[in-house]
Amino acid sequence: MLLDMEGNQIQGELPGDGFANLSKLVYLDLKNNHFNGSIPSQLFHLRYLQYLDISGSSFHGILSGEVGSLQNLRVLKLEKKIFGGNIPKEIGNMTKLQQLCLRSNKFFGEIPSSFSYLKGLEELDLRNNSLSMNIPIFIGNLSNITILALSNNRLKGKIPSSIENLTKLETLQLEDNQLSGEIPSWLFTIKGMKRLSLGGNHLTWNSNAKIEPKFMLSELFMKSCGLTGEIPYWISKQKTLEVLDLSENKLEGMFPQWLVEMEVGNILLSDNSLTGSLPPRLFNSQSLTVLSLSQNNFFGELPNNIGNATSLRVLMLAENKFLGKVPQSISNISYLLLLDLSSNRFFGNLPDFSSNEVLWFIDFSSNEFSGEIPTNFSQEIKLLALGKNKFTGRLPRNLTNMSKLEHLDIHDNKITGELPEFISQISTLQVLNLRNTTLQGSIPNGIFKLSRLQILDLSNNHLVGNISPKFGNFADMIETSNEFLSLPNIGQIKIELHYLVVIWKKSKRSLSTRNLQLYSLLDLSMNKLIGEIPASLGRLKDLKLLNISHNILSGKVPISLGDLESLESLDLSHNKLSGLIPQSLAKLQELSILDVSNNELTGKIPVGSQMDTMNDPNSFANNSGLCGMQIQVPCAEELSPTESPKDESKETLFLWKGVGIGYSYGFFIAVGILYHIGYFVPEPLPNHRNQRIR
Repeated sequence: MLLDMEGNQIQGELPGDGFANLSKLVYLDLKNNHFNGSIPSQLFHLRYLQYLDISGSSFHGILSGEVGSLQNLRVLKLEKKIFGGNIPKEIGNMTKLQQLCLRSNKFFGEIPSSFSYLKGLEELDLRNNSLSMNIPIFIGNLSNITILALSNNRLKGKIPSSIENLTKLETLQLEDNQLSGEIPSWLFTIKGMKRLSLGGNHLTWNSNAKIEPKFMLSELFMKSCGLTGEIPYWISKQKTLEVLDLSENKLEGMFPQWLVEMEVGNILLSDNSLTGSLPPRLFNSQSLTVLSLSQNNFFGELPNNIGNATSLRVLMLAENKFLGKVPQSISNISYLLLLDLSSNRFFGNLPDFSSNEVLWFIDFSSNEFSGEIPTNFSQEIKLLALGKNKFTGRLPRNLTNMSKLEHLDIHDNKITGELPEFISQISTLQVLNLRNTTLQGSIPNGIFKLSRLQILDLSNNHLVGNISPKFGNFADMIETSNEFLSLPNIGQIKIELHYLVVIWKKSKRSLSTRNLQLYSLLDLSMNKLIGEIPASLGRLKDLKLLNISHNILSGKVPISLGDLESLESLDLSHNKLSGLIPQSLAKLQELSILDVSNNELTGKIPVGSQMDTMNDPNSFANNSGLCGMQIQVPCAEELSPTESPKDESKETLFLWKGVGIGYSYGFFIAVGILYHIGYFVPEPLPNHRNQRIR
């Protein structure tokens, strides 16, 4: 008896009583539904069951040891954030198992030693959990294994030599763990190996080792494996190679001719020290799909025949030393999805990309492009980053033709005129960065129609007028929608947008689509805004940063700012604010940066909770009427509070480049076996353009 209910969007709890009448069931597929609650124990009584897949629902809790009762099971798939706790040791009783997939859950602890009894196991997939231990030696006794996927855990220690016994092994995924020691040379003697993933650990490479691999790989991932010197020549023998990732190493030399001749489809060599010009023959390949060479020392002009690589989907050449004009032929790459040429020395006008209907992500920032703001892009574009160039003129109305645009960044250009009312017609905008563009006039009412806006940076311009109370109406700053750019997979490549790089306490940190939440930021600093701070700003519950410094604002600091429960940084400095610093700010438990210096504030600086840690006198400087322990100025007497004292705030924010929100774009490419899925935790980056292998 078979029961296949995959992808039927069924909701609610799985009825246990229903399984009583299915005692002869052999095959049960319930994946990709919306079941919740726990798995009923009756399911584990289906003693004839051979295939069980309940991946992709919303079950919760721990996986019961009763699962071990399914002793006829050949395939068990429990994937995608269903369970936590320890992996039940009773799974070792299921000695007929051939395929065990527990990836992308919340399992922690160890791989049970009882797994050593699973002698018929052919696939063991425990990726994307929190398992922490040495890779068990008994893995080498599971002689039938063809796929061993342990990536994205917390595994430590050396790669055990017992894996050498797995003579049927075709896929070994160990990336993104805490493994250490030298990459063993015996790995290259496993004849059937097709996919080898070792990146993102603390492994080292013996450059003196003589490698003569006995396998023929289709995929090789050795990101951050300590490779030095030129790209290893032994790779040239891998005639079936489709994916090569050697990013984040210390490779030197030029792009090798033998690699050009191999026609590898996906080449990722970013964050090395490679040099020279790009060989024109590289772009004659009809196999080339992904080329990522960012963060190297490549130089010269791009080859004129770059447009011959018509299969390219991703081209990342950021942070090199390229110069000259971008060849017009690049617009012939009709399948190009992501183009990143940022941080080079390209100049002149941009090619016409209007006929490329799938080009969604464009980053030309930090170059020397000139002329008017280009709008010759497809209506499908979602991200357009043109900041820090030499564009001039007014914001063009044709921007409104980009009906799906979500991120628009034109910062640090010489834009003239006022911020136009028609900007409101780009209703999909989530990020608008017009910092330091010499804009004039008042902020138009139309901007408040951008209900999805979560990041707005209008700092360092010549804007005048009041801060409208309508700023408190930005819906996605009140409650973040958690909707993000849709980033499709390209074959074996998973693209991730990495669009925010910030300076936090002198170290770079990054936000990306894997954050699950786009930060809400509002920066109106360094303008000529007047009037009072509207109390309505207190409605922006999800706001992380509020910077309205260096204006001509007056009046009192609104008590309502104490309602900004997510706020991490508040900068009101260099205005003409007067009165008391409201005690309500003490409620801001996430606050880490507070600057009210250079105003006309008076009275006692609030104390209690996190405010007691904000003892940098510079944050309160040049307010002649202030007193308090933070500035070591005693108060003449205890002031009667004009508002009820409440609790205080904590600090933890991103100090942005310059004065305002200094963010830049970058792209992550997550490369892995096709069925690879991962997660993200923000971490300090030495440089903002990286590749993450999954």
